[in-house]
Amino acid sequence: MQAQIQVPARPCVLVFAGVDPSGGAGISADIEAIAAMGAHALPVVTVLTVQDNDRVFAVHPVAAELVLQQAQALVDKISIKTVKIGIVGTRANAVAIASIITQLRQHNPHLPVVLDPVLASGHGDALSVDDAMQLLNPLLPLATLIAPNLPEARALCDGEISIESQAQQLRHRGCPHVLIKGGHGNGDDVVNRWFGPAASKEWHWPRLAGQFHGSGCTLASAIAGLLARGLDMRAAIEGGQEYCQKTLASAYAIAPGQRIPCRAGTMMN
Repeated sequence: MQAQIQVPARPCVLVFAGVDPSGGAGISADIEAIAAMGAHALPVVTVLTVQDNDRVFAVHPVAAELVLQQAQALVDKISIKTVKIGIVGTRANAVAIASIITQLRQHNPHLPVVLDPVLASGHGDALSVDDAMQLLNPLLPLATLIAPNLPEARALCDGEISIESQAQQLRHRGCPHVLIKGGHGNGDDVVNRWFGPAASKEWHWPRLAGQFHGSGCTLASAIAGLLARGLDMRAAIEGGQEYCQKTLASAYAIAPGQRIPCRAGTMMN
């Protein structure tokens, strides 16, 4: 008899995100960052985009029925440890994603869900065909962690400028953990602030020169990958930031403009 081969398994992250043909953001970033965390990405395409490393020229959402079909084929067979959500595209897609999460939580009530509320590109180009803030409403109560940058946090909270008040509003809308990223701020350091049910913390990272394409995707996906491996929320947020900072420090150029985080060559233990 042949000896049975023991194949190592990796925890899986179900990813809902868009395709970026420049390879800097969206599903390309998600796959690389999650793999670097020692997990495996299951990418479900929500949006096709026309973009380069700087600008978004067009957005073509995938039909909600196809989003559901992609996800259902995966969840019917594969154990899902975490869900990561990026660009949604339409409210119909948000509702479809919410239905998949609800289905998964029937078997795993504590399934972590990481929501990166991508409202626009770094240059302000729209990334959805419906109202970007309204389409997140079906997902906010299902998210375990939401990770907006400073402009996104203000937009989600009707222009509120106090970070503490922003976090309180988002937590009152059903998301227990809020990470407000300070990359769009000023000063020598980027200050990221986490607000949880029983604790809060801020991290200071040296602000690196230049601009980067896909840094938000990188951070959110790294956190999702670490949650899939069983880390608690604080440890996952801290580890995700450490990894993201390394990818930015070693970012490379593909053309003038924003640089690409070096995700594939940066690994976490």
